[in-house]
Amino acid sequence: MTTATAILQMICPDKPGLVRELSGWVAANGGNIVHADHHSDQGAGLFLSRIEWQLEGFGLPREAICPTASALAERLGGQYKVNFSDVRPPVAIFVSKQDHCLLDLLWRTRTGELPMQVPLVISNHPDLGALAEEFGARFAHVPISAANREEAEARHLELLAEHGIELVILAKYMQVLTPAFLDSFDPPDAFHRVINIHHSFLPAFQGAQPYHRAWERGVKLIGATGHYVTEQLDGGPIIAQSTVPVGHRDEVPDLIRLGRDCERLALARAVRLHLKRQVMVYRGRTAVFA
Repeated sequence: MTTATAILQMICPDKPGLVRELSGWVAANGGNIVHADHHSDQGAGLFLSRIEWQLEGFGLPREAICPTASALAERLGGQYKVNFSDVRPPVAIFVSKQDHCLLDLLWRTRTGELPMQVPLVISNHPDLGALAEEFGARFAHVPISAANREEAEARHLELLAEHGIELVILAKYMQVLTPAFLDSFDPPDAFHRVINIHHSFLPAFQGAQPYHRAWERGVKLIGATGHYVTEQLDGGPIIAQSTVPVGHRDEVPDLIRLGRDCERLALARAVRLHLKRQVMVYRGRTAVFA
């Protein structure tokens, strides 16, 4: 799509006429809708909507769209978010020692597949500094342990604020974010700001060494899960998953090797869906308008 678009995401109490009201608001301002997706969860009494329209010919300037959408959301008693397709948000990638997910994200960003900027890579180890800098990202080595976790996360928040970061991606960052960090950077609402890749097909094998435990159980399928981060370890809303078959001849190193491909793919899919504003969270789960 060559023409810039605006994207409205809305979650509000369900009632008759919402599709007409939301699309009518766009049409009343001269907008040409190019995508419209809606979901009514009758059990929860919620209505979810994603509407995308061309900015060319739209009657409101960009700076007026958010305030007007805010008034609309207030009238409907809902939560909303407005984004623009030609904006590439600044993203920070957190890593430890493994490089496959970081390299994949940086490559997809360079080729334009992922519409984002990566000005900052943060790690608790120094190993991946040269890789980050090769792609033009600032590399910040922030050692972290139980003794200095509060101080380290305060430094993380300083760096995120300094670079105006809108999204954090945990690309094999082998540390657990504290509730205090999440409350500060990603207050709970329908639009999360931290994505993690977990090396199992959640909800199976949460926590550490999932490939080892999968091998012990003799599973025939392994996978990886891209999900939003919450205070519940590996329990955040799932965005994207990838799987690969394994057999009785495969050992743990084989599962790890095969799983890395799943990790790269699931994380890239999850990040792209988020950046395209195709994911909405409600009731601890996601609606993915893909």
